[in-house]
Amino acid sequence: MIGAGIGGLCLAQGLKRAGIPCTVYERDESPESRLQGYRLHIDALGIHALLEVLPDELFARFEATSLRPRPTVARYDEQLTLQAVVDFPKPGVNVNRMTLRHTLLSGLDGVYFGKRLTRYESDAHGVTAYFADGTTARGRVLVGADGVNSPVRRQYLPHARIEDSGLRQLYGKVPLNDETRPLFDDEMHAVFSMILGPDHTMVGVAPVAHPEPFMTCSVGLRREAIGLSDEELAALSGERLRELALQQVDGWHPRVRAMVSSWVLDTAFPLVIRTSVPLAQWDSSRVTLLGDAIHAMSPAAGAGANAALRDGAALAAALSEGPDEAVANGAIAAYEQAMTAHGFAAVRESAVNGRHFHGQDPLPV
Repeated sequence: MIGAGIGGLCLAQGLKRAGIPCTVYERDESPESRLQGYRLHIDALGIHALLEVLPDELFARFEATSLRPRPTVARYDEQLTLQAVVDFPKPGVNVNRMTLRHTLLSGLDGVYFGKRLTRYESDAHGVTAYFADGTTARGRVLVGADGVNSPVRRQYLPHARIEDSGLRQLYGKVPLNDETRPLFDDEMHAVFSMILGPDHTMVGVAPVAHPEPFMTCSVGLRREAIGLSDEELAALSGERLRELALQQVDGWHPRVRAMVSSWVLDTAFPLVIRTSVPLAQWDSSRVTLLGDAIHAMSPAAGAGANAALRDGAALAAALSEGPDEAVANGAIAAYEQAMTAHGFAAVRESAVNGRHFHGQDPLPV
């Protein structure tokens, strides 16, 4: 398997539970090499997927490090006037992304970091993966769980499209202590809260409990509002990112500006938001995909991590009788049909929500 993100590790845990050998190759040098966010909301479907694949002790660790927030989403204007509080349709738990990743890594043998896939070759009996360091690996099935920049997808489905959503997010986190807790209303201790300003600029906050209580605090905006290339944005220090974020909320309620001012500077990072474009079903083979490698989406529906977990558990079930059997009996093809149905439905929902609240570019057709 290529990729040691949330979905890929969910698959690896499920295969271990089924007694199916699995080796994972990840291009990053370590689990901490690249920040993608601080908080995930795991809904009932994601929780069920984890329950299916994790041993009891690891599922207990997942539960112990999770926070059950108010099952709502609050919406404010830029002067912190509460506009609406709506029930979240799929309530679950908020988790620290890195904590969940380490839980999913626990007990797995054969996870190798610093292994960048360059290409693969497939034949009637298996797949050979080629890595940038000159090594190779061979298995019965190759799974691309390697995210939005997936080299597996690029080779396997070269017609699959990934598009810029037009959105950028500046991420930070705010420790919850005696000084910062008064910045956040009780209604903000929810699945997610949006503070919406003009021109679709948004400050989003959500609580996390582990390893210490904190609030994620991100500033989302259109790329045109930044005035920097993505390369220049990626090169900014935490201090400069905070200055940029504060410029976007100039004139907003003082508490909002205080939230951003309270960022821990070495936790700040920018993210380019991209989306897949739904495509027609392909012919199944010994190569398959899961999660962002095939159905990347904007975070506007809170569905990306849950879709990846659902994929991981479903593919583990499809492979549970053995990879050769899954190829021969159509189990991989059945997995792909179900995966693309729910995955691309989530892509479309995220695009609609992103367009309405954040000014996301329309999903190409």
